[in-house]
Amino acid sequence: MLFVPTEFICLGVYVYNKIDQISIEEVDKIARQPNSIVVSCNMKLNLDYLLITLWEYLCLIRVYTKKPGQPPDFADGLILRKGVTVEHVCHAIHRTLASQFKYALVWGTSTKYSPQRVGANHIMHDEDVIQVVKK
Repeated sequence: MLFVPTEFICLGVYVYNKIDQISIEEVDKIARQPNSIVVSCNMKLNLDYLLITLWEYLCLIRVYTKKPGQPPDFADGLILRKGVTVEHVCHAIHRTLASQFKYALVWGTSTKYSPQRVGANHIMHDEDVIQVVKK
């Protein structure tokens, strides 16, 4: 039996809290280290950057849904991995929707013009809006 070793790369982020209690020189030194984020939960410093960085490290996107004749529902988005197709979005909405899928209308950066009629293999981007049309 042939054994082929594989190498796993585990990405990590170092988050340093309580930066309000040390000097600015120490904060600057820590912040310049790779994969490091400095925050202060007490003073609510740099928490928005931490959230953006975590979304990038986890490769997450948010896709919004739209019903015909109504505006998009920006309150509840589907949180999915980058590289998902329209078919994956249909499965996330309901497991039987993919079998009833005819086409979808997509608004956002993944299309040349908005709205664009796309098939099941269309790759979605962050903050795209989708309206699924059933058979």
